[in-house]
Amino acid sequence: QLQLVESGGGLVQPGGSLRLSCTASGSVSRFYAIGWFRQAPGKEREGLSCIGRDGTVTNYRDSMKGRFTISRDSGKNTAYLQMSSLTPDDTAIYLCAAAIDPSLRACTPAIDKGQYQHWGQGTQVTVSS
Repeated sequence: QLQLVESGGGLVQPGGSLRLSCTASGSVSRFYAIGWFRQAPGKEREGLSCIGRDGTVTNYRDSMKGRFTISRDSGKNTAYLQMSSLTPDDTAIYLCAAAIDPSLRACTPAIDKGQYQHWGQGTQVTVSS
């Protein structure tokens, strides 16, 4: 069972930046695409970005392009989400998830949460002055 642990959340002022980390257990994580999602109170979980198992494929939700950057370090079994120009609307629980990715097709522009089999517990991001 692949386990994912997010970290890096916290309180940040509007306009600030944060880098979230998603660390996977075991070297098998290299077979998985990683997606980042968020869920605000009373709202649907939405896909933000994803990265294919070898890092060559990335996709972003349109509204995140230019503000969020996804990356991964296979040697550390860790994926990252660098977030900048944060606003109070970005306040949410941020979760990472893993999708088996044998053909480098799991990371799609739709960033569909239904495609992801393993989920972390999430990390809270609060943007407030």
